[in-house]
Amino acid sequence: MPIATQSRSRNTILVSTADHDRLSGLARAFLDRVPDMAEGLLAEMDRARIATDAAMPADVVRMGSTVTLQDPEGSTQTVTLVYPSEADIAERRISVLTPLGTALIGSRAGRTVSWRSRDSRVLSATIDAVEQTRRAP
Repeated sequence: MPIATQSRSRNTILVSTADHDRLSGLARAFLDRVPDMAEGLLAEMDRARIATDAAMPADVVRMGSTVTLQDPEGSTQTVTLVYPSEADIAERRISVLTPLGTALIGSRAGRTVSWRSRDSRVLSATIDAVEQTRRAP
């Protein structure tokens, strides 16, 4: 996997059937435009455990989830995981095709995720809380 898209250790991730199908298609569609990010998302979808929408635990990050993160220094931030067309950093809506977005999808509250930023720094944060604000179509 390219360095820019290494998103986390090999912790198991859980993805709903709907998110898995849509995210796999999205990643394939973006292979020509942003190959590193698309390949990283495809790799995550390949290793994900897939569950029905009804079987998804509330503390798992899904598309549309609002996530409270704490960095190693103790600062917190809240972001919502969205599709690229809905991303707006000023509104704290981050695309699943960003390194952080790819690191978050399928992880659970209490987990620490790490990712390589676009300037090659390794960053990490612990997921303090996950709120399901909307269901993915």
